[in-house]
Amino acid sequence: MNINNARQPASFSFALVLGALSLLYGCGKEPVSPARKPPEVTVMTVTARDTPVTFEFVAQTQSSREVEIRARVAGFLDRRLYTEGDLVKAGQTLFQMDRKPFEAALVSAQGQLAQQQARWEVAKSTLARVRPLAAQNAVSKMDLDNAVGNERETRAAVLAAEGNVRTEQLNLSYTTITSPLTGLSSYAKKQEGSYVTPGESGLLTSVSQMDPMYVNFSLSENETLKYRDEIAAGHLIFPPRSEFIVEVVLADGTVVPNSGKVNFLAPSYSQDTGTFLVRAVLANPNGLLRPGQFVRALAKGASRPNAILVPQKAVLEGAKSHFVWVLNAEGKPEQRVVEVGDWQGDNWFISKGLRAGERIVVDGAIRVTPGGPLNIVDTPGAASTNAANEKPAKANGGERQ
Repeated sequence: MNINNARQPASFSFALVLGALSLLYGCGKEPVSPARKPPEVTVMTVTARDTPVTFEFVAQTQSSREVEIRARVAGFLDRRLYTEGDLVKAGQTLFQMDRKPFEAALVSAQGQLAQQQARWEVAKSTLARVRPLAAQNAVSKMDLDNAVGNERETRAAVLAAEGNVRTEQLNLSYTTITSPLTGLSSYAKKQEGSYVTPGESGLLTSVSQMDPMYVNFSLSENETLKYRDEIAAGHLIFPPRSEFIVEVVLADGTVVPNSGKVNFLAPSYSQDTGTFLVRAVLANPNGLLRPGQFVRALAKGASRPNAILVPQKAVLEGAKSHFVWVLNAEGKPEQRVVEVGDWQGDNWFISKGLRAGERIVVDGAIRVTPGGPLNIVDTPGAASTNAANEKPAKANGGERQ
């Protein structure tokens, strides 16, 4: 019993020493962290090609012909003969004024004409009798002059009376107020029983022609100067005589089936807005467009020769400039400052900084470090310019994203 009790502390001390040594060894060794994986990226080869350009503008529709329907004579309004807001045909009666006063005036004028014609007949007969007598010196020269003067006077009176009759006929016809064109009618500004007069107070309604329809949009002075400089530098080509094809997109994204053409460029800038008015005209047979609508106008027909187009996600923005990651001869990424142009759909036009044939990082560019390793998972051949053409460049305040 005494021998065993003496040995137990010695073995216990030895175990403690071994445990302490193992702890010291473990504390002195640092844990090994796993190696960082290269970022997965996609790479594309830069190409230069002639690229169609579509400009987008905020536009407003306008009737190609809007006519104010006004009273041309003074009188009482008897009836309104159209439904407000309906499509009316050319020649359709819109309002009917009280005809009775004008009919009476016409009858009176016709009576005056009949009197003057009777006087003229008497004067012609008198002159026919006096002229032979004057040739025989049977009457005095004064008598002949009086007869000639009376015939001319009565003939002039007949002409004046005929003019009065025509005037009264016109006034009577003006009591029936018709539409001069086919279009949408507005509400009636005067109701039955109202007394209307010509002039500003004689406005009855208006009619707006729906087919064709005008689409108006504007260019700022900065935009026109920018396009002028790009054309002069050969970076942009407009169609001949600026005959752009214009497509119209409604607020809900519906594309109007019929496209139009630019048919008017303002000769000067507006003094109120400082913008340059452009007008397009397009067919609107089904009345899809209404005057005053705000729409998007897509002007097509321009192109950028030998343009470089890269996806928007490949272009990063630094503190002072935009840049892309370009792969060098060893396949390592290098930062390259670029000058961006217009935003075309999901792509950028690159004005300076890239050459055709260079390879750039597209997806995963934000995780790239200079000279770091890359895990290229996909290599597209070139940017999709077709997709870019379907999404036009913004204008009139369009934002780059």
